[in-house]
Amino acid sequence: MRIGIINNSKHKTPIYKTPGSSGVDICANIEQDILLKSRERVAVPTGIFLEIPIGFEIQVRPRSGLALKHGITVLNSPGTIDSDYRGEILVILVNHSHDTFKIQNGDRVAQLVLAKVENITWDNIDQLTITQRGTGGFGSTGKK
Repeated sequence: MRIGIINNSKHKTPIYKTPGSSGVDICANIEQDILLKSRERVAVPTGIFLEIPIGFEIQVRPRSGLALKHGITVLNSPGTIDSDYRGEILVILVNHSHDTFKIQNGDRVAQLVLAKVENITWDNIDQLTITQRGTGGFGSTGKK
């Protein structure tokens, strides 16, 4: 799938690292280090602008290494970049650890994954079909 990109960052255009990679890493494009304190959140600029075709989205997902080693994750995970958005890609990071985390220019802060989306056509009905689960909510399928 071809996606239009303007890379105004100081870094290389994101690429897949292996043939089996689902996402591409995206880097911080910042003039000064960001010190992300415990429980704080920040929108990290990337210098990347995308032209995504209608019927697709780009999902912004956490990097597993940052999450495991440092407690850093994408706050609205997965974030969605809609096909009609033309602004700079910003990554909302949150620090779940007790330690301050330093984000430096060029650090890989998230990964981008292309996903197909379908639009909903609502069908107003009077009653939902009955299922085994019914209205059982959170954790209900694991109870006996």
